[in-house]
Amino acid sequence: MTEFYTVKETKLFYTGAQYPPTYEIPRLAKYVRGKAIFDGRHVEMYDRASSLLKDTPFAPQLKTLFIAVNIMDVLLTKPADLMVGEAPTFESGSDPESVEQRALSRIVEENDITQTIHETTIGSGFRGDSFLKTYYAARADISETEQLGLKPPPTPLEPIIEAVDASIVFPELSRGSKKRFKAINIAWVEWEVEKSSAIMSFFSRIPTTETPYLNVERHVPGYIIYEKYRLYERGVDAEWGVPIPTYSIGEQVPTGRSEDRVETGTSRLLVHHIPYKTSDDDWRGISGVEKLESVLAAINDRLVQIDYILWKHSDPTAYGPDFEDSEGNVKFGGRYVPVTKDDVTPGYMTWDSQLEGAFKELDLLLGLVYQISETPQWLFGTTLASDKGGTGTSHTDAGAIKARFMPIISKVKRIRSHIDRAVRDALWSAMELENFANRNVDGFEAYEPTYPKITWRDGIPRDEKEAAEVANLRTGGKPTWSVTDAIKDLDGVDDTQAAELVRRIDEDEQRVSGTVDASIFNDPGGDA
Repeated sequence: MTEFYTVKETKLFYTGAQYPPTYEIPRLAKYVRGKAIFDGRHVEMYDRASSLLKDTPFAPQLKTLFIAVNIMDVLLTKPADLMVGEAPTFESGSDPESVEQRALSRIVEENDITQTIHETTIGSGFRGDSFLKTYYAARADISETEQLGLKPPPTPLEPIIEAVDASIVFPELSRGSKKRFKAINIAWVEWEVEKSSAIMSFFSRIPTTETPYLNVERHVPGYIIYEKYRLYERGVDAEWGVPIPTYSIGEQVPTGRSEDRVETGTSRLLVHHIPYKTSDDDWRGISGVEKLESVLAAINDRLVQIDYILWKHSDPTAYGPDFEDSEGNVKFGGRYVPVTKDDVTPGYMTWDSQLEGAFKELDLLLGLVYQISETPQWLFGTTLASDKGGTGTSHTDAGAIKARFMPIISKVKRIRSHIDRAVRDALWSAMELENFANRNVDGFEAYEPTYPKITWRDGIPRDEKEAAEVANLRTGGKPTWSVTDAIKDLDGVDDTQAAELVRRIDEDEQRVSGTVDASIFNDPGGDA
């Protein structure tokens, strides 16, 4: 049954509330677990393997043999590589020399949008959510220069698009909706060093104290509202597997800003959500890690078990006649159990370790990871499990290669659908902010903000000859590309860069061919 929660307060953070909100703690804990798994710090999340033999004499060895497999790193990085391995192009729909296209190309270039897309794809992969923030400000942080009393260099204002840590973003849902936002809060804890009172300083011998404050940047349509609150430590919530500090929000204090309400000039929120995968009943994204946590734990358990068995077999206990050398040592590497000469011949004590079964289970678990991740094993150049998937090198034509890549291509397209919308919204908002901020500035060339189009590439090698032959057949030999479009597609450049290349080509042709009209040599009536 669907339930909606409303409060009398019109905002999420206020005096008397809790930070972070109780219902947001599971999401924040999921982020921490996903980051630990992506970084390969499984020991922080799973202690199953280290507890297998904790009550035996072999516990120290087992702890030493702990193995963490960071398989999720490559599984989450590969979709990002396919997403922007070949850089996408950004078009405004206007002429390449138009103000709109030049502004769009400038914003994309200065904010390194391609790299931002790559990073947010990976981030949303292990968290489930990523956020982009658009604002108009100086890119250089001159606070330290001013703090030192030095004269700061000129810092021009410009539209900035950057990723925001998803763990400090708290959306507010519209009434009756679980997908639409009425406001988005960026709220983070900042510890400030303050001087202790004379009495506290005398008894504690500590002249300063660290006081937590909550900085809130609340985005609503048309405005950004800044607030600051005193925080009081409340405790730690570890219900979801990781410790999440909680605070009680105290009295509101001055922010220290010159203006606490900033007009944006746009009806859109300037924080854009990028989920990894979504369903229709929740705005929170589904990461590529959360469905695999138990499988990854089992893989580490099997690897530890196999490693422990091999370690034990490397130096087994021997048995045989009771004899010693001249120095009183038995000529065996490990422990030796003496028996009488009439008992049995010397040998090694072995135990049924079920290694074959352990390896078979490991194969199955690895296969499940790749299957759930929609990623063929051979995509990485080799296979780990016996999944009979081949190596991916037996196909040479483009159609066969794409068919083999179909699972990962479908996954990348699904992820791209969310990124495409968020990046286009961010670029559109950046153009609106730039025009609004410079509406009364002399020398600024105003332009009409346009919703851009992104031309993506799938990252799969294309058979150019085959594509050209198909185009030739479909058009009856007519040209299907302009020179500008061909250069944009082949070289992965934008309209401005392609136009410059076309200009250089024309100059080369003019220099080589000259400017004389060749038709003068065809005049039949010329004088001898």
